[in-house]
Order: sequence, then structure tokens, then C-alpha cells
Amino acid sequence: MTGSPLIIAVVSYLLGSIPFGYLLVRIFRGQDVRQTGSGNIGATNVARTGSKGLAIATLLLDALKGYAAVIFAFWMAKHVAFGLQGSTDAPLPFDPSNPWHLQLAFQFAALAAFCALLGHMFPIWLRFRGGKGVATALGAFLALAPLAVLVSLAVFVGAVTITRYVSLGSILSAVVLPFAAWWLNPFVRTTVTMALIVACCLLIIVRHKDNIRRLLASTENRFR
Repeated sequence: MTGSPLIIAVVSYLLGSIPFGYLLVRIFRGQDVRQTGSGNIGATNVARTGSKGLAIATLLLDALKGYAAVIFAFWMAKHVAFGLQGSTDAPLPFDPSNPWHLQLAFQFAALAAFCALLGHMFPIWLRFRGGKGVATALGAFLALAPLAVLVSLAVFVGAVTITRYVSLGSILSAVVLPFAAWWLNPFVRTTVTMALIVACCLLIIVRHKDNIRRLLASTENRFR
């Protein structure tokens, strides 16, 4: 199990760093999406290039890479040897009925979600200039804590419906998600897993710092 977290971190970062928005706009429109709007590579900015189809494709692919990273982490957890907690006995195969094994598997998955998010936000291929991570986080947490995602999506839809601010919906969803994950999934209730989940959500909020400034100044664009 020694090298597994490192493998998961590297693979998840590389998956997350695939700049689908940049690639799709470059291939199909011959443009650099970073020269449009906010300059990031996410679906919202892709839409500003005038192609809703590419924006939808970017959203789905960005979510898919987050989902794939977490699924890979769970797969890794099932193929490593675990020792019994507090025991010096020989390591045993992954046992899904063992709560400690499941907690470790969710720690692996949370690490994957965090690293995939880092990859999307700071892709090495684009000089660490990426997107805000909402779609990638959505995919990652659909694999890690699907019920918590449903709660966050409900908050997002409610916030956008009432205020017409997509950014506010994204921020509030990120605030709610750790609490929903803790409440709905007992296997994430470890210090390591919750710290990684909170770190993911804080990253998303920080990446919305310009939106927060505009919201406070009442200059943020509303969804129409």
C-alpha cells in the first residue's frame, strides 16, 4: 500500500489537467479560449466563444475526468493489501465489509478528488492557468458522495432560481457539500477524508474570488 497514494495523486492530477475546454475550442473553432471572457478553460467560458455545444461537451468531459479519478482510486483501494488496524498480522486483501478498509478507500478517493481538482485549476500543460473546478468537482463527488451532490445541486438550483447568479449557486453548493457528505456518508467521517473534502470546496470558493467581489459590488452578471 506504500506507493498507492502517490500513484493516485499523480494519475488524478494528470486526469484533471486534461484541458478539454481549451482543446475543444482550439480544434473546432481555431480559437484560444483563454483569450475570451474570464480567460479560464471551463464550460462557462467556452460558452462565451459562441458554441453551446462545445460548452456542454466541456462540462461533461470535465465532470468525467473527476469521476474517473475517484473511480480509479477506489479500484486501487481494492487491489492493495491492508493490515488489520492495530495488528501486526500479515496484510489482508481489501474487505468491503471491514469499516476500516472502507474508510481508507474513501481517503484514497478524497485524495483523488483533490488532486483532480488541482489538475483542472492548475494544469501543467497551460502554465497552471485552468478553470474554477465546479464541473470536475461535480464528477468527482458523484463518485465519492453522490447523495451529498444531490443536496448541493438542490442548493445550486434554488440559489440560481431565486437570485439568477450562477456563481452564487456554485459558491453556496461548495459551502454545503462537506456538511452533506458528513451527514449522509459515515465512511467519510475521518479527519483525512473530511480535510480533503473541505480543501476541495475551499479551492472552488477561492477560485470564485472575482465573482465574490462582483457580487458584493452588485456588478455580477445574472443568468438569463
